Amino acid sequence: MNSGLPETNFQFPDQIGFYKGKVRDVYIFDKKLAVVATDRISAFDVVLPHPIPYKGQVLNQIAFHFLNATKEVVPNWVIDSPDPNVTIGWKCEPFKVEMVIRGYLAGHAWRTYREGKRILCGVTLPEGLKENDRLPEPIITPTTKADEGHDEDISREEILAQGIVGENEYEQLEKYTRALFQAGTEMARQKGLILVDTKYEFGTYGGKILLIDEIHTPDSSRYFYAKGYEDRQRNNESQKQLSKEFVRQWLIENGFQGKEGQQIPEMSAEIIAGISERYIELYEQITGKSFERQSTQSMEERIKKSIEGSM
Repeated sequence: MNSGLPETNFQFPDQIGFYKGKVRDVYIFDKKLAVVATDRISAFDVVLPHPIPYKGQVLNQIAFHFLNATKEVVPNWVIDSPDPNVTIGWKCEPFKVEMVIRGYLAGHAWRTYREGKRILCGVTLPEGLKENDRLPEPIITPTTKADEGHDEDISREEILAQGIVGENEYEQLEKYTRALFQAGTEMARQKGLILVDTKYEFGTYGGKILLIDEIHTPDSSRYFYAKGYEDRQRNNESQKQLSKEFVRQWLIENGFQGKEGQQIPEMSAEIIAGISERYIELYEQITGKSFERQSTQSMEERIKKSIEGSM
C-alpha cells in the first residue's frame, strides 16, 4: 500500500524561505509561493503521527477545482497547479483571522451549544436547536489564526477593537465569505450534498484582497448527504457526512481531543486505509470526477520537477 508523503525537503535556486504548516509545505519565492499538499493529517490542531495515502492529492485537486470555479465570485491567489500535489500562486500578506461560516449547528458550534452557551463569536444562537439543525441563516464565527497551537474563537467586535483587521477590509472579508459560501452551497446541492460549514482565508497582493489557501476541501469544510437529511433529523439520527469530522469523532471515542496529557491513539493500517478511502470518496462526490491515483514511485522527484518548471 502507498505509505503516503509525510513531508518534502527541497531547496530551489531562487527560494527565499520555507514554511511547514500542519499539512502543507510552502516554498517561498520573491513574488510567488509553491505549496505542496502532503499526506499529513491534523485534528484538534495536532498533526497525527501517520500520513494518509492520497490525502494531499485529494486536498490539492479539490481546492484547485473550487478555486477555478469561484474565481469570478472572489479573486484568488492561484496561478497554476502543475502537479496533483502542487499549487503555484501569488505570495499574499495574510490576514490574521480565519473566516468561518456555518449554515448548520454542527461540530464545534454544536459542542459549544450543548454546553449551554448561546453566544458564539458574538453571534446569538436561538433556543431549541439540536445537533445538525439548519440555522435560520448562515452565521460568521471567525477565529484567530495562530502561528502555533490552537486557533481561538473571536468576535467581529473584538477583531475591530484589537485592530487585527480594519473595518472596511473586514466588511469586504464578510462580503466575500458570504458570496463564497453561497456559491459553494449551490455547487454542493448539484452533487446531492449540503455544505454545512467551512472556513476561508484571505490576504492582500498588489493592494487587492485575494482568497488564499484551500477552499471547500474535507479539511476546511463539512458536508452532509442531502438525501435523507430531513428524515435523519426528525428521527434524531446521526447525519451521513463527508468531512474530517469522522476522524475527530474516532479520536474523541479513543480519548483524544488535543488536550494536555492526552495520548494520540494508535492508528492501525486499517484505520489509515479507511481514512484514505473516505477522502477519495469525498473527492469523487463533490467534484463528480473519478479519482486517478497518482503513482507513488519517485513522487518527491515528480513534485520537485513540477515546481522547478513553474517558477
